[in-house]
Amino acid sequence: MNRQPPRALPRPLPRPRPHHPGYATPWVPPSEIEQLLYEAGARGDVEAQLRVLAGAELYIGAPKAEVDAEPGLVTWRTHRDTTGLVGKPVLTRGMLPPWHPEWVFHGVSLKWIATFEWRDPRHPLIVNGGTPGQILLPATPRHREVWLRHAAEHDRTDGDRLIALRHGALHGPLAYGLACGVHLAIANEVPWNEVGTVCREYTTERELLRDFWSITERDGWQKQLNFLLDGRNSPAETDFVLRVREELRTGLGEAPPAELWRETAAGHAQDLGLGQDEVLGIEELVRRVIRYEARFRADGLLPPDGRVTTAVAYDYGRAVNLARWGLSARFCDPHEAEQAIVYAGALSKSAYRSWEEFSAAYALGRVLRFDGEEYGPYYEQTVVAHRLLTEHQGSPWRNIPWR
Repeated sequence: MNRQPPRALPRPLPRPRPHHPGYATPWVPPSEIEQLLYEAGARGDVEAQLRVLAGAELYIGAPKAEVDAEPGLVTWRTHRDTTGLVGKPVLTRGMLPPWHPEWVFHGVSLKWIATFEWRDPRHPLIVNGGTPGQILLPATPRHREVWLRHAAEHDRTDGDRLIALRHGALHGPLAYGLACGVHLAIANEVPWNEVGTVCREYTTERELLRDFWSITERDGWQKQLNFLLDGRNSPAETDFVLRVREELRTGLGEAPPAELWRETAAGHAQDLGLGQDEVLGIEELVRRVIRYEARFRADGLLPPDGRVTTAVAYDYGRAVNLARWGLSARFCDPHEAEQAIVYAGALSKSAYRSWEEFSAAYALGRVLRFDGEEYGPYYEQTVVAHRLLTEHQGSPWRNIPWR
């Protein structure tokens, strides 16, 4: 008969003092994760701490050269602090140290930690060691069985959340640029306002850049970033048909009829020497834009008389994220990443009149690229992000003026 895991933890190790001796003022947890852990620790509620840890990504530091040599191997070293405490250290995201070119982090879960081969169970798990939010958890086999139960019951779930770090950028040009990339921050469940050590964990970041962007080194990252900042990554046909509509609108003094727009776009395409199939593609693209914009109005992404004038927001928003990913993958340094983010924000400001206009344009670029008029996950995620960003009190769009 299989023995059931214990339902309660044995006596925990002593809690750290609420105010770390190295801090003269009360500590402010950098994010909700650290806040919840700190409050649970103050109550002596180890079960609550484990629930939080089960839903969080945890990080183990490693030399970059070591990880590059064996990306699939996580070497978790025992750490001894200045007080003589010996244990296995992990960090929550808000407690990661400043970016360093030769020091990276593995992302792990509480389940991974619980199943790790713990050679000396006398060594505790040290969460955020040496900080005011330090947690010490005994790691005997009995304790780790409880960790596994919590990992199964409270594992991380995919969901659209707006996350911020309290010590991250909240105002100024950098925050403005980061707010232009917030759609993907929500989709990836990472803080929108961080330019730091990790965006996604190091090995995952490099794999995704390789598989989806063909980026394996710095030059490739710079090339793709330049394409985005120049508005040359997305298909040129989208802005072509949108420009035709704007020219007709200027000439007529009102919105052109759909058929006139389609015929004029097709005629311009023929004048440019496009073949028959390409001209037919332009006509169909006009129809697709009309259908998507109608759906946008029904779902609140556009006002009743709203339209998208240029879809370049999709490139600018991704440029912000590619800068963050390149920093996380160690293809650039923080100064370069921040410069690109600020520039993407300035480009966005010059192209649109409001966050809502920017968002609708980003949405159109994204769904034309990936949704195929299925109104599936790509569309749904974009709508959820738009509503979060326009309605949530903590949204950067509610706190950073467009102009």
